[in-house]
Amino acid sequence: MRKTSTLVLGFLLVVAFSMVGMMANQLKATKEEANKKEETIVETPTQVAGIVHNPPSLDDVPDGPLGEAILRGYELTNDTSNVLRSEAPTAADGEARVNELSCTSCHAGAGMEEEVSSLVGMASVYPMYIGRSGQIVTLEERINGCMVRSMNGQKFADDDEDLDAMVAYLTYISEGIPVGADLPWRHQSNMEDVPVPSVADGEKLYQQSCIACHAADGAGTGSNTGPALWGNGSFNDGAGISRMSKMAGYIQHNMPIGAAGTLTDQEASDLAAFILSHDRPEWKNHDKDWPAGGRPTDIIDKERREQIQNGTIDWNEVLGKN
Repeated sequence: MRKTSTLVLGFLLVVAFSMVGMMANQLKATKEEANKKEETIVETPTQVAGIVHNPPSLDDVPDGPLGEAILRGYELTNDTSNVLRSEAPTAADGEARVNELSCTSCHAGAGMEEEVSSLVGMASVYPMYIGRSGQIVTLEERINGCMVRSMNGQKFADDDEDLDAMVAYLTYISEGIPVGADLPWRHQSNMEDVPVPSVADGEKLYQQSCIACHAADGAGTGSNTGPALWGNGSFNDGAGISRMSKMAGYIQHNMPIGAAGTLTDQEASDLAAFILSHDRPEWKNHDKDWPAGGRPTDIIDKERREQIQNGTIDWNEVLGKN
């Protein structure tokens, strides 16, 4: 009897240990599966928030005042010069208000095209520190910075409804992008190591590839078809693109239309030097830029333009190769 009881007890212990082992293995498998699901849940929002370039359609703007502001902001971004000049009291007021360019002149499709200096996500980037200003800059201040530099015109007043409209538009096309997200489409139009250019070769390239859109005299054919590259209708020399690294980078990344990315570093540098060698409006506050130091050496201001024109410029110094 005792022997039988011992056998039964041993059998029960074996069964119990087996069940415990099975439960432990099942628990481990369940935990691993849960961890996999958790990893998937964590990764997906990061990809959606920080990588995907997918601005909402203008067909989906909300009704009411906000929707009206967004559409007005789009209009101002897409056709800046024509809109603001057409609404100015006089032609002279319009010309003082803004040059012949639009935001789309640099930011294709009113900033919604991923490959050409997209503005999608900009509302999530600002406020941010700008070395040129030496301070933290709001989105409104950044817009006004473009108005007085790239547009060679006048700032919007702080309470201007058009400024609010542009902010509303940029906020709308940045929908779904969280503050601080990494935007891979930013900073693409910049050349880190610009070759020493040949202005003469740049002129030849310009005649071959650029005059159809930008005209032989650089005056352009329209703000959104071929913006003015120099002269009174173009950006002033305080704009970011008046730097060799920015101009060469923009040209190589975006030009010519339909064949972007086909120019070599040397060709893009030659074209940039030729374009920036021409007279353009002067920025009157160069001495106030970069107050904390770090002023780039490749800004082509009036003095540098004259050096290019008379053949005395030291390109190695300008391009930081000394």
